Amino acid sequence: MNLSTEFLATLQQNHGGYLEGDRVDAFLHEAGIKFAAGHWCAGQFADRFAPAGYNADDPTFDDSVEAQIARVRQAGIDGAEFHEIVFLDAHGAKDAAKIASIQAALATHRVIPTNMNFNTWTHPKFKFGAVTHPDAGMRRVALDQILTGVEIAHELGFASCGYWPGSDGWDYHFEVDYGQRLRWFIDGCTEIAARCDALGLPFGTEPKQKEPREMNMITNTVAKAALVCKEVNATLGKTVMGVAIDYGHEQMVGNTPADSLYMLKTLGIPIANFHINGAKYNSNDEDRIAGTDDIWRLVEFCYAAIDTGYDGWFGEDQFTYRTEQVESMALSREFFANCMKKALLIYANKAALQAAQATGDAARTIQVVKKVIYNG
Repeated sequence: MNLSTEFLATLQQNHGGYLEGDRVDAFLHEAGIKFAAGHWCAGQFADRFAPAGYNADDPTFDDSVEAQIARVRQAGIDGAEFHEIVFLDAHGAKDAAKIASIQAALATHRVIPTNMNFNTWTHPKFKFGAVTHPDAGMRRVALDQILTGVEIAHELGFASCGYWPGSDGWDYHFEVDYGQRLRWFIDGCTEIAARCDALGLPFGTEPKQKEPREMNMITNTVAKAALVCKEVNATLGKTVMGVAIDYGHEQMVGNTPADSLYMLKTLGIPIANFHINGAKYNSNDEDRIAGTDDIWRLVEFCYAAIDTGYDGWFGEDQFTYRTEQVESMALSREFFANCMKKALLIYANKAALQAAQATGDAARTIQVVKKVIYNG
């Protein structure tokens, strides 16, 4: 990210007012902000209320990964995240034809592969868990699938790997041995982290309170994910594993998202990847268009990313069921750019903010940031 004195000093002059259209492109480029979208953001959306999918009545809708990549570029987005399963055959092995086709689409549309996510929840074989499945054989199946994904990420030049353990958790009291499940998760992450490290890929786990597990997922908070990272990194003897932060997941559990970033920085845990979207505070995982909720919270989150030194990709993770995919992705990018600009304007005046914070008087800090929040 560009934090040069010259850029910050001329930010308002060069990028004043609301950013839209080509001005979004210019700002993100000059600010050095790398922006991506999960390929799923450009695809078919289904839920339990419309299991056939919200585009199922449109015979012209192409839900192929290649078409999704084209939509990502159409939204003006430079990078795309993927799940490893789009590169695998029905037996979980690398599918050379799929890999070649996706690589060709990436090249055609000039889209960069960014974060490789591991999908161990879609297939019913993982309904009782993946790396924490009660059957040791299934734990091995899950790990082998993930490690294949790591290999593909390395071969295709991905920037990082991330594990959201969707099926690992529980739905009822007394259902699992919590300590045993946590040990299996730590052991699994240790193996994944070691392989990522050997191939030069940053690795992180993405915490979430619940869903699809209805009581808790195995790492339901950033704090618990950080403890897992501490244990894994101690075993490996170096800092390898980090946390992938999802803005909506922070909303779900009632965290202050910026606080989680500073906590990780303080504990020496890397931030492996960012997912942005929109969600109400203490709600479900809505994955709506980013920037359509509490602007104060999102701007502070962006400020914390800047202030803690994050310099990786920011990726959309959204399921915009009832709005068109390209427009929805473009709006998230646009709103995020405007919020990030506000955060950079506040960062340019960091000394004044810190002086106000030192007084302990919230009104002093509000006075420093108010005009940027409402007019910047």
